[in-house]
Amino acid sequence: MGASFVWSNACEDSFQNLKQKQVTALVLTVPDGSGSFVIYSDASKKGLGCVLMQQGKVVAYASRQLKSHEHNYPTLDLELATVVFALKIWRH
Repeated sequence: MGASFVWSNACEDSFQNLKQKQVTALVLTVPDGSGSFVIYSDASKKGLGCVLMQQGKVVAYASRQLKSHEHNYPTLDLELATVVFALKIWRH
């Protein structure tokens, strides 16, 4: 309480950089059926997220908010829920 808010040039530069990154198209690669895939996943108390990669290149992203009952899950269960979420999407 009572703290002053300072918006410096560095803050403005960071804000403009962040805005630019949000409107820049993501570059995805077309999957090669002959190669193997890697899934990176992570979970938090807010949502689940994962990335499908092949040969170090991003093929797809996926994420979602937690369902109401998942807010009670311990961290290990949330991490497992993310793996299940990813495998259901990319099982083909």
